[in-house]
Amino acid sequence: MGERFGLPAALFSVKCFVAAMLALFVAFSIGLERPYWAFLTSYIVAQPLAGAVISKAIFRLIGTFVGAIAAVAMVPPLVNAPELLSLAFASWLALCVFVSLLDRTPKSYMFVLAGYSACIIGLPSVDAPAQIFTVASLRVQEISIGILSASLVHGLILPGSITGVLLARVEAILRDAERWSRDAIATDPVPEVEQERRRLALDVAELHQLSIHLPFDVSRLAPRVRTVRALQDQLSMLLPLGAAVQDRLDNVRREGGEASPEVAALLDDVRAWLTAPGDDRDTRTAIAAGLIARCRALEPDAGPDMAWREMLRLSLLARLAALVEVHRDCRDLRDQLVTHSRRPVTPRVGELLEGRRNRELHRDYAGAARGAFSAFVTLLVGCALWIGSGWKDASTAVMLAGVFLALFSAFENPAAPLKAFWIGTLIASVVGAIYGYAILPRLDGFPMLAAALAPALLIGGAFMASPRYGGIALPAMMGLGSPALIEARYVNEFAIFANGSIAQLVGIWFAIVMVGLLQSAGAERAIRRTIRAGWADIAARANLMSAPDLRGWINRMLDRIGLLAPRLAAIGKDGGAPLYDALRDLRTGIAIGELRQLRLGLSAAQSAPLTRVLADVGDHYRRLDPAAPEPADPTLLRDIDGAMDLMANHVTPATRRDGTLALVSLRRNLFPDAPAYQRIAA
Repeated sequence: MGERFGLPAALFSVKCFVAAMLALFVAFSIGLERPYWAFLTSYIVAQPLAGAVISKAIFRLIGTFVGAIAAVAMVPPLVNAPELLSLAFASWLALCVFVSLLDRTPKSYMFVLAGYSACIIGLPSVDAPAQIFTVASLRVQEISIGILSASLVHGLILPGSITGVLLARVEAILRDAERWSRDAIATDPVPEVEQERRRLALDVAELHQLSIHLPFDVSRLAPRVRTVRALQDQLSMLLPLGAAVQDRLDNVRREGGEASPEVAALLDDVRAWLTAPGDDRDTRTAIAAGLIARCRALEPDAGPDMAWREMLRLSLLARLAALVEVHRDCRDLRDQLVTHSRRPVTPRVGELLEGRRNRELHRDYAGAARGAFSAFVTLLVGCALWIGSGWKDASTAVMLAGVFLALFSAFENPAAPLKAFWIGTLIASVVGAIYGYAILPRLDGFPMLAAALAPALLIGGAFMASPRYGGIALPAMMGLGSPALIEARYVNEFAIFANGSIAQLVGIWFAIVMVGLLQSAGAERAIRRTIRAGWADIAARANLMSAPDLRGWINRMLDRIGLLAPRLAAIGKDGGAPLYDALRDLRTGIAIGELRQLRLGLSAAQSAPLTRVLADVGDHYRRLDPAAPEPADPTLLRDIDGAMDLMANHVTPATRRDGTLALVSLRRNLFPDAPAYQRIAA
């Protein structure tokens, strides 16, 4: 409680108040028609971190400008055809929601804003279409003042550093990842390691979200986004590698007791290095190189006489060497982050930074279409009720319903934040009535107005910093910016205030009703879509003849795992089986990529067994149903064993090794309970 409402929350609240008063003072000074928009915007873009405020401000400015253009383009030609105008607004909002749900980064706010800004500007202007350009330009000016005021205050007054938060999270994530890898190769199995390792997917997603704001961080020299992306890639590799090493080690123990003394000593040394990798890069690199060399030296030679236990040992040592290499790369990239230099700290870091692209994310087209359809229907039905009722202030209710459907379309259960918004708006209506008709009539001048608003705004700002109460505090603060309270000239008209407050409450209530009708059971459907998307991805990848995109595959699957966790928690399931399947499928996709890469260097006759295995894997995943997944066909197991026979007899040692590694991984992933491999060919 003390930390939640302590010094950081107090500082954030004070900065919000200063930014709001600055925006209001500027808007009053230049005689803007509706200064409350500047006031509201300063609170909407407020964030504890300066870079996040600036990036959100830029996204909001762009979205507002695009939305204003859309409103100007739609209202004049369609104002005499209310049905077509309603359809145009609903279609525009749906399009913006659809694009924002596909984006899934902080930039998605820009698309959402473009959608509902058109509604905010256009819907109340249907009675005066000739003034739409003036209204739109004034809204852009008012909102820009709020954006600039918030950016200035939060960026200059004790700014919160995204860089500091990101570096602290990187250090914590690396320590956790090293602990998880130690647990994976522990002498005694650690049951919790599988569940803990899944958090890595959420950690990688968190780094991705923070990195979006890095270019806007003004408090210090920020690391390059490309370095963060390279670190995300390496962290992503830890999940399948750690799971593979743990699986092989467990299987070696089941097949023939404990690992050999040499392998056991190597595992002990790897655990010791992961416990204390050290800050000296040269020493860390030298120890890692020694461990990797020992893994290579202990690998058995792949060949026609290789037994299943030796294959498992080869896989264990190869994946262990890769695990050590990735941990070393993660630490080197962390050093690159703290140097703030463009020069790579090691040649390997230079290779990792070369040609980095944006992180590949899962795109749920069906979910985006569903959210867009909800926004479309809600706005269209609202406009029909507005036209039919003849209630002038219904435009506010319809506008807010569209705004909130757009804002919360990414939520699995939009009703929860909408209810919090309704409560906050109700509180704002009561407090606003007290201010509007008991306090404001007695004030004279801007200083008295600021002093009178200070208690409510400072308390509300502190609550905004709390994740628990922020959903109620923000609408309460926005309610204090009611047009009936903050105008260029105060008008004591309670009927106007009451109508506006009722319209706001009705609009949010209408959005809640429409969400209940159109988006029920969203989490369960999203879970099935996410799992099915992973399976469809594997099926498609298995039959491609091109070089595999390993990094893109891992990033998409980790993103899916990160999406599954909160959705399963939302419906009250622990998610053990679906999440475990996702981890297994992640490793299966990597094995498929290894086989595809191997196939590129073989002749048609040599690659025929691999092509048959890949086709069978694709067929298996294509047939899977999330409601009742079936085990893989035993025919696929025979095809894998047959391919292992043929790969073991290949003339090239590297091909024998790579083929054995990929096929062992595929066999263990799809048939974990199958008996030990036995040679089929004579």
